[in-house]
Amino acid sequence: MKIKVLFFGITTDLVNTSTLDLVLSEASTLVDFKNLLSKEYPQLKNINSYAIAVNESYATDDVVLKEADVVAVIPPVSGG
Repeated sequence: MKIKVLFFGITTDLVNTSTLDLVLSEASTLVDFKNLLSKEYPQLKNINSYAIAVNESYATDDVVLKEADVVAVIPPVSGG
């Protein structure tokens, strides 16, 4: 199945793109997605943590992804 991945903030710089189409096996979970992402883009390990949203809602690791989902990788935000 194919999903669209959106990168924000520093993650855009780390992967050198703001959008990406990824092909995952059917019934992949967010954990599977994160494992693939860290394998394909090991430079993402340079940030402590990042949030994941699926179709504009923050998601937990047990979410099962579906064809055409939009997954956003959101780095930690700081400021004042």
